[in-house]
Amino acid sequence: MSSEAMFDSTPKGLSLLRKGKVRDVYEPSDQHLLIVACDRISAFDHILPTPIPGKGKILTQISNFWFDKTEHLVKNHIVDPNPGPKWYPELDWYYPELDGRTVLVHKTEPLVIEAIVRGYLSGSGWKEYQKSGTVCGLKLPKGIVESEKLPEPIFTPSTKAQSGHDENISFEQAAETVGAELAEKVRDISIALYEFASDYARERGIVIADTKFEFGLLENGELLLIDEILTPDSSRFWPAESYAPGGPQTSFDKQYVRDYLEAIKWNKEPPAPELPEAVVAKTREKYLEAVKRLTA
Repeated sequence: MSSEAMFDSTPKGLSLLRKGKVRDVYEPSDQHLLIVACDRISAFDHILPTPIPGKGKILTQISNFWFDKTEHLVKNHIVDPNPGPKWYPELDWYYPELDGRTVLVHKTEPLVIEAIVRGYLSGSGWKEYQKSGTVCGLKLPKGIVESEKLPEPIFTPSTKAQSGHDENISFEQAAETVGAELAEKVRDISIALYEFASDYARERGIVIADTKFEFGLLENGELLLIDEILTPDSSRFWPAESYAPGGPQTSFDKQYVRDYLEAIKWNKEPPAPELPEAVVAKTREKYLEAVKRLTA
């Protein structure tokens, strides 16, 4: 199964600008970036040695779908959602395996905060709420149970960590970091994006519990939505038919992989363990089900 997967990309005429947990980024010019979504999967801040075949294509398909669907709310960085050899032919970068997993985008200056919107109480937000009744410093009503829908979506930004965990911060800290006006704009757009996508997905059998957006600025100061958007890697997707507040939920994201790693009692230190074929197949199935529900 892993022979079908792309663990690393190798565009011939381009030098790698940076490698993320999933995406390889190349810089063909001062104006553009080429981003290739590979089939790597990470958990607990480690890239696992076993890829999920086709995962990069699935993430790209979902992101491109949402970028197109949300253009009325905010402009995004997409120049070409599936670039081919017509772009930068002098660099001889293209090969067919890049189809469906590569996007050409505007180059921006990424904001140093991540925009997280939570519509349901889960994950680190649930842990904080249990201790203090707050999420990222926001006071919530008493008596909310795990996975319950919040009275309204909340904006809980975080810092971007180059390695290790991102750190949740308050809105006031975000405003000090990027400026009050820009922080307010990012907050308002992020909540509008979440509300739009949440309503759309719920009609198709998916609860979007929370999600992460990233933004960047063009040289002229225009704000663009960048990176990926509303994928199972950047969001918690729960099947609506089995949703029941009061505990953890089954999901369409990589929680299945995390649960496996917890079950084998991996100490979360390198080297990361290989995934069994059955776990790979089940994880791929979950990603495919998400894209089918959203885009069919």
